[in-house]
Amino acid sequence: MARKDTGDNLSGVILQPGAKFQEDGYGLTTGTCVFKCARTASIGGTINRGSDCPVPAYSYCKAHRFSVTFDALGIAVYTVEYVGIDNGQVYTNPQITATQGLTSENVTTHPNFFELATSLGFTGAPIAGVGPSPGSIATPNYQPTTDGSGRTEYVGNNGATFEKKTGGKFLGFKVPSAKDFYGKSNYLAAQTSFSGHFYTTSSTVPRSYVDAVGKTSSDGTFVSGFDLLPAYMGSSFTYDSKRQLLLSQVNVEDFGSLYKVNYEIRFNRDGYIKTVYAQA
Repeated sequence: MARKDTGDNLSGVILQPGAKFQEDGYGLTTGTCVFKCARTASIGGTINRGSDCPVPAYSYCKAHRFSVTFDALGIAVYTVEYVGIDNGQVYTNPQITATQGLTSENVTTHPNFFELATSLGFTGAPIAGVGPSPGSIATPNYQPTTDGSGRTEYVGNNGATFEKKTGGKFLGFKVPSAKDFYGKSNYLAAQTSFSGHFYTTSSTVPRSYVDAVGKTSSDGTFVSGFDLLPAYMGSSFTYDSKRQLLLSQVNVEDFGSLYKVNYEIRFNRDGYIKTVYAQA
């Protein structure tokens, strides 16, 4: 017995009831709509990548991808995934992860090496110091000593040994009686990094962030108008007039008319030198 068709011939795609949408809490909206049409119907621009969502409240969402199944009755069922940023904004809020760890550094880079770093919580005396008065950070006054070969070297605190009275090359901790430091050359320094991502509808923003890699910031803004660090992480990152944030990595993913920007920021407690690292 031949099939008899009645009603709409489904020559065009028809949105089905039951569209679903969700918000991620940072501004990203994702949703799914189902359409039906005849197997031979032309879908036109209705569900192509980048097409507007037909649900009025979510018209700012664009089609990202779709799947299709064909049933035994000659009906095509299209399931379309949509993405967008809440209420048509340009950016979502950044989602970040902060990592704090330790890494081996040369002891001469320690902030308490030459001068007492009381602002960082150190007490007592600096590791090597600058020698007795009138020693200063500009002109140390290390005291002479003779090594086993008869050569004169100069010693500060904890057996820290230098080639000159005024410093020069650091030769190491060479006094056995300073057992906590003798023979040591490195220490474990704190290292902080931030990694995160955001979404944007702007096609020019991803390239702007790629171009900003290797540049520094004092407030988390590397491209005008958008902070990569949320307010609870702080708003000022400077030390001794040097910026402490460096954009160290960016990669981009493309979702039709939406772009995901992944990034990594390195924090340097001592700041980044302007003559080495350009400012964003």
